[in-house]
Amino acid sequence: MIELSEIRKARSRIKPFIHQTPVLTSLSLNKMIDSELYFKCENFQKSGSFKIRGAANTVLQLNSQELEKGVVTASSGNHGAALSMVVSRLGITPIVVMPNNTPKVKVDNVKRNGGKVVWCEPNQVSREKILDDIIKQTNSILVHPYNDKRIIEGQGTVTLEFLEQCPNLETIVSPIGGGGLLSGTICSAKSLNKTIKIYGAEPKEADDTFRSIKSGTIQVNQSTNTICDGLRAQIGTIPFPIIKDNVEGILTIEEKDIIDSMKLIWETMKIIVEPSCAITLAAILKNKRLFLGKKVGLIISGGNVDLKSLPWNK
Repeated sequence: MIELSEIRKARSRIKPFIHQTPVLTSLSLNKMIDSELYFKCENFQKSGSFKIRGAANTVLQLNSQELEKGVVTASSGNHGAALSMVVSRLGITPIVVMPNNTPKVKVDNVKRNGGKVVWCEPNQVSREKILDDIIKQTNSILVHPYNDKRIIEGQGTVTLEFLEQCPNLETIVSPIGGGGLLSGTICSAKSLNKTIKIYGAEPKEADDTFRSIKSGTIQVNQSTNTICDGLRAQIGTIPFPIIKDNVEGILTIEEKDIIDSMKLIWETMKIIVEPSCAITLAAILKNKRLFLGKKVGLIISGGNVDLKSLPWNK
């Protein structure tokens, strides 16, 4: 577990780089589920997602010699855009390795924030090979999207804020991909309230965390054929033990349920959210008994969506 004191330091460190995002509610959704739902809206965050928290916390701890070498990362979009926004303010152009099937809106977001895109195939092997090649050729500093203690500290500030805004939450549901957000959520929440329950929401098409916890050791993804492009990453070696030892459960969700929940949030709450965070509502809708009558927090992790290719129009 990461100490709450380190997450508090991260919060002070990144304050000039982030927004304190709002918490929204919906009476319609509360009635549908018979629970009190509170949506922590990181879709309104700078760069369009929570990722800027971890990126800023990491970059701001690099020294001048490290920064002079340049910065590189691999990202399906949101981390790359967040990192680009932070380091471009320091006069640096980061290299972002991205799968060639990344939604155009996320590629544009990286470029708009000052990043240089290098393509890879949409699989872990290709991503890691190209990333390693770039590091060897340029000696750039890797800012990993999730497998870094500094990243987890930064992502933990989401829930630190959330529980200040809604101190009576009984449960929090977070998306789970590489594990930075969920492990940060656990570290903040369990330090502030030992009785709070934390669940991860994961696509069935990329369910490595669910299977890894079941087996006790990290399992590779059998598939990443999910609309949740932000949740295709392999669970990290640093987040995994935090999650394995402290999460109440990983709830795996079908693609149709994710899309239906995304549309439901758009229609009822009038906000733009990604599939990768609409999965939290889907997890609650598919497990109503688990959350019945509870005060439940949902982390809405991002809102970078290609408006020309909405999943319910396909």
